[in-house]
Amino acid sequence: MGRKLYVGNLPYSATEQEILDKFSASGTVESAKLIADRDTGRSKGFGFVEMASDAEAQAAIDALNGTDYDGRPMTVNEARPQQKKSGGGGGYGGGNRW
Repeated sequence: MGRKLYVGNLPYSATEQEILDKFSASGTVESAKLIADRDTGRSKGFGFVEMASDAEAQAAIDALNGTDYDGRPMTVNEARPQQKKSGGGGGYGGGNRW
């Protein structure tokens, strides 16, 4: 069990302070970060919370996963490591078409 948690299905109006307050009931919150759209600055509806210990992280999952947050069932689970994005892509596919 890790201490970093994924928090999803959040209302776009959610703030980092509100998330910190909700998770503080389960233990010491080391950080709370909502992910925002790079261009608009608007919340993407998910974020990450890091708890002080594995036990506090599990307590937060048990207490908050599926609970209502402004009419939306919040998703709280252990964060998975970020996947490396492969480069390349784009282009027109393979072969000469001209």
